[in-house]
Amino acid sequence: MTHKKTILKDIRLSGTGVHSGKPVRLALLPSEAGEIIFRRTDLGNLELRIDPGRVQSFNGTTLVGDKFNVRTVEHLLASLFAFGINSLDVEIDADEIPIMDGSALPFALALEKAGTRRLAQKIPSLKILKPFAIQDKGASVIVEPAETGAGLRLSYAIDFANPAIGRRRFERPFTLSAFARDIAPARTFGFVRDVETLRRQSLALGASFENTVVLDDAGVMNGPLRFPDEFVRHKLLDLAGDLALLGRPIIGRFTACKAGHRLHLQVVRFILEHPGLWTET
Repeated sequence: MTHKKTILKDIRLSGTGVHSGKPVRLALLPSEAGEIIFRRTDLGNLELRIDPGRVQSFNGTTLVGDKFNVRTVEHLLASLFAFGINSLDVEIDADEIPIMDGSALPFALALEKAGTRRLAQKIPSLKILKPFAIQDKGASVIVEPAETGAGLRLSYAIDFANPAIGRRRFERPFTLSAFARDIAPARTFGFVRDVETLRRQSLALGASFENTVVLDDAGVMNGPLRFPDEFVRHKLLDLAGDLALLGRPIIGRFTACKAGHRLHLQVVRFILEHPGLWTET
């Protein structure tokens, strides 16, 4: 058991929705409620609570509610997960979390500056007891018990034909220090050849050289990279944000290969649907 946490001070950020292209103001507010609640200030303060059974994946992770949805939550959720924050009011005035610079670093820096406060309420960790794997068309996520005394460890492997990416593998324990230093700064990326197709689907309308690492067939168009392997680090960031939907600390090892949001969310649902695979501790 660990104590739930909230932040000490309000955080207010603004930016653009990477898919909607619309401006959005975001406020993170301390809360004693013991859960993360999303509130639409432009819709009469309608509220949405995270339900892992009602999440969609399409070029990002979307929380689905009865009255509204919240798109592109993964970078914010990964940051809250790393800081152990599970009691918070999240206010937005649009349907998407701002993309900021394409990474989780602005959220991590804001949370560090705001500080955290431990609540009286406690929350158990989810400890993986039995290994399993979810596979689909050459992609996979393998889930295993953690080594004795370890917490959460994440590993990701990718393989892209683009010369700037290639085959990459990245692994880290999911600690706050590793997140802030090695994971949070990694930015989202995309291929210029896909832009028109995405925009015909009303996606990537807010994507730009300022918030996305853009590649053509020759390589990166708007370097320099923050890390030589920034692409695979960003995939691991997305995995962390999707695992945060489980709503508690996790003890286990997750190894992803060529996966994405859709497969990540399948893993989350599979865990919740098979309680014999894990225990609370």
